[in-house]
Amino acid sequence: MNAFPALPPAEDAALSQAEAAYRQLRDRLIMLEIRPGAPINDGQLAAELGFGRTPVREAIKRLETDHLVVSYPRRGTFATSVDFTELADVSEIRELLEPLAARRAATRASAAMRQELLDVADKIAHLGSGPAESRDLMRYDLTVHRLIYRASANPHLEDALIRYDNLATRIWCLVLDKVPSVSGHITEHVKLLEAIAAGDAEVASQLALEHVSSFEQAVRSVL
Repeated sequence: MNAFPALPPAEDAALSQAEAAYRQLRDRLIMLEIRPGAPINDGQLAAELGFGRTPVREAIKRLETDHLVVSYPRRGTFATSVDFTELADVSEIRELLEPLAARRAATRASAAMRQELLDVADKIAHLGSGPAESRDLMRYDLTVHRLIYRASANPHLEDALIRYDNLATRIWCLVLDKVPSVSGHITEHVKLLEAIAAGDAEVASQLALEHVSSFEQAVRSVL
């Protein structure tokens, strides 16, 4: 599973240290590798990630904007809690924007991007029915969504959807042990990616909506 990265392909070496630190911390928070409520120590994180304290501090400021960390005067900075009451609000926004991103990707993706979408679809289709670590599967989910957002060719839409998908993924990760099967949620992406690659905007839009709706239903079923 580790051969398939959590993030869409990116030239990490070309990123600024602050951007690289931000992306690494963001994904650790999303996957609950930094647990909700855990203290955020910039010095410790800088040592763990191999960055200076300044870029880590800059990353933490951005993570506050993403609602992934929160700072309290005289108390410090902490990973935000996962609030299940936000599920309806987050899903409402995603049900509007995810179909838009899928529709745009179907009509605007480059030939190279369409091939990348098909390659990812093929990898997911061949995951097989064998056991797989649920958190590894969720990394597939992050990768697919971010790839579609990038293919939509609208950076503002991409930024907004990444933020809400991050919040949704934290909720999902908190209930992973209670959800009967994560693999079905992941394999739903195959037809979606194929529709986008084929340029079928209407089918892609509908499949994106169904995917977001099924996510909310799955989480609610175990709450």
